[in-house]
Amino acid sequence: MTSSEGPRRAAVLGSPIAHSLSPVLHRAAYAELGLDHWSYERHDVDEAGLPSFVEKLDAGWAGLSLTMPLKRAVIPLLDEISDTAASVRAVNTLVLTADGRRVGDNTDIPGMVAALRERGVEKVESAAVLGAGATASSALAALAVLCTGPVTTYVRSRARADEMRGWGERLGVDVRIADWAEAAGAFAAPLVVATTPAGTTDTLAAAVPDAPGTLFDVLYEPWPTALAAAWADRGGAVVGGLDLLVHQAVLQVEQMTSRSPAPLAAMRAAGEAALAAR
Repeated sequence: MTSSEGPRRAAVLGSPIAHSLSPVLHRAAYAELGLDHWSYERHDVDEAGLPSFVEKLDAGWAGLSLTMPLKRAVIPLLDEISDTAASVRAVNTLVLTADGRRVGDNTDIPGMVAALRERGVEKVESAAVLGAGATASSALAALAVLCTGPVTTYVRSRARADEMRGWGERLGVDVRIADWAEAAGAFAAPLVVATTPAGTTDTLAAAVPDAPGTLFDVLYEPWPTALAAAWADRGGAVVGGLDLLVHQAVLQVEQMTSRSPAPLAAMRAAGEAALAAR
């Protein structure tokens, strides 16, 4: 992109959205890539407001990042959806093509894979997932790439158990179900993915064994979580939510700007600085 090409816009949409680090990450990428006429904002948009927002996107727009509660609501508004996004029925990236088509993708899944591979996790024989929400389905999709054996998911209800079994069948993952009351049993797995809201796993911190495997805790604020801190104290490898956020944003920047590779180090440094300032 040169200055003669005119301004280009991108944004993150969701509700609530004020906490989003996406503008920090994407703007850091633009600065590093010399995309002086690119802007990236945040807009508080709920499911009811999404169709009108998308309809108003003109040729100046490059794309959107989408967070809750819009990842499924956007699908009917798209012209095309990637296989990755279709596999979990969730879109976090909308790219507008030169001819105005709206293409949806999910960079959370390859972002998870990339974050784990960055820490040396290429393949595991088994894994455990704490929680059964939307992020857990993305975790299963990532584990379909990384895990060669069963994935035990720890859930609180029969409905959630049925959902996770369904995702396992859809994604080709051997999902085993366990009750949340037995969640400490997850820590015997070589890879544990915690997908629950802040505070949910705090009571499990005392149960972390000596020399645990790898923990991927998808939270980034507050950080470290009690579980992540206990895990690191006992010598385990920890991958955090900022790692995921940065890696999925790298892929978004590459898709929206057609520049590759996106500046991972600069984006991570900007994210770390923003969190430290909060």
